[in-house]
Amino acid sequence: MNAPAKQAHMLEPRPLYGIGTVARLTGLKSDTLRVWERRYGLGASYKSTTGRRQYTQSDLDHLQLVSALVQQGVRIGEIAASDRKTLEIMLERQTDGNGLRPIPPKKSSVIFVGTELCEWLDEHQGCISGVSALLARTPVELAVKELILNDEADLLVVHCPSLTLQQIRGVEVLAERLSVTRAIVLYQFANEQWLTELERMGHTALPYPVEPSRLAFEMGRAQIERETAQGIANLSELIPARPRAFSDEALRAAAQEKIVIDCECPRHLSELIRSLNEFESYSSACSIDNWKDAAIHASIYAYTCQARHLMEKALQSALEGRTLQTGAMPDPTRG
Repeated sequence: MNAPAKQAHMLEPRPLYGIGTVARLTGLKSDTLRVWERRYGLGASYKSTTGRRQYTQSDLDHLQLVSALVQQGVRIGEIAASDRKTLEIMLERQTDGNGLRPIPPKKSSVIFVGTELCEWLDEHQGCISGVSALLARTPVELAVKELILNDEADLLVVHCPSLTLQQIRGVEVLAERLSVTRAIVLYQFANEQWLTELERMGHTALPYPVEPSRLAFEMGRAQIERETAQGIANLSELIPARPRAFSDEALRAAAQEKIVIDCECPRHLSELIRSLNEFESYSSACSIDNWKDAAIHASIYAYTCQARHLMEKALQSALEGRTLQTGAMPDPTRG
């Protein structure tokens, strides 16, 4: 888990975790983590300028896998030297069919290149909280000469203040070196010819400074692209929905309820909610492959989720009228 000296000097990993946070996220004791580092080298791979050892996202991901296997009875000495792929296979066999919660998928690896860009990220760290980021505080021209990475990356983000043909070629060199199929180029000045050339290459060009939400979306898109290898497949993976308050059986039961004012509100609301449930599932699965379509579908999906949530509250309010007569209310989670 220890990084090569040149890579550690060139790239700064983000986010970084202290041992207490890692202990909480892995379910291990801090003393156990220290013993594992001393005996097996399963420690923090990054050292700050003050000499403090800190865990990277990759360190945390690896330790979560190790911890999950140890909790299933595997001896630490048997897996301490295993790579992530081996650990994932072992854990899949351990958890297959037994109802255990799987470990979350590996975070996308995103490389950021540019002095000003990395300083901007220092002020907007929320943008990179969901990825395993590596920051190179250097111009793209210098990165082409010196940037070395042992593993493949999922996304490259480069800041080119004044976009030139030389910088476009530099982006291509970096993308090929990192095995990245798509890069995001952030620019302040550029002509249409160079922007068209970037688009032809399959890259994305965005004005700098970029909207934090747009950058977060693009990185979320890279995560899904890595998992599916077919672009964005399901908007529900990007936009978490509110949990449903009523099961299908509970909605059918609510449709039969009579309330104080003796109207058909429960039935109508139940039908509306069932329709919204169906459309919510449909809209989350719409196939999209560009930012404009994604923004439209994201809005539709978000509004549908909110509408369903409000209709559920309306149905709960209507059913409360029944308690005035019977003192009972159907369990919305039934079924």
